[in-house]
Amino acid sequence: MGLACGGQPKRSGTGRMARIDSLFVTHLYREELRTAPARRLLKELEHSARVIAEDDIAGQNWAIANQYPGYTSYASLTDLPERDPAFAELVEILDEHVAAFVRAADFDLAGRKLKLNSIWINILDPGGYHGSHLHPHSVVSGTLYLVFPKGASAIKFEDPRLGLMMAAPPRKSKARPSNQTFVSAEPAAGTLLLWESWLRHEVPLNAADSERISISFNYG
Repeated sequence: MGLACGGQPKRSGTGRMARIDSLFVTHLYREELRTAPARRLLKELEHSARVIAEDDIAGQNWAIANQYPGYTSYASLTDLPERDPAFAELVEILDEHVAAFVRAADFDLAGRKLKLNSIWINILDPGGYHGSHLHPHSVVSGTLYLVFPKGASAIKFEDPRLGLMMAAPPRKSKARPSNQTFVSAEPAAGTLLLWESWLRHEVPLNAADSERISISFNYG
């Protein structure tokens, strides 16, 4: 996928072709994991996510106490790759994609590599949502979608300049994605999304009749 945005020539009032460049681009990396080995791994991860959610009493209690509509292992489990071989296999795949994201974003890591510092399960019930947030203390964050039923909510990203726009007019309803204030990325089972961790995002109301299951993670 192309991550760079170039300038588009526009004819000015003098008849000359003006150039408009896209500056300070916000990257969203997307890959569809659809090969036979990937589909096998997705099934294993879905099975593991359901089993872990059923057994993780601390995670269940955290969800109840914090009114999380479903289950998340975010606050209860920190060892999923050591606990389950499917998660260990997933981390190897994520390492490759995060490295590709780093190259595309021209990060200067001075010879170092980003490493996984957290990974967790999300099971969002029908009617559930996840409010606007970002991921502090990380560089790259992302989500892999395991189950995405019809009617499930797409992830919604917010223009990071929103608080600085002052008197800027609203965007047209059919504005190009690069000019919109909010952009929703609708995934499918097997979709992998990566973005910089400072990018604010949310999950609107899950209007599906069944659970939306994903795995989220941070690299630092």
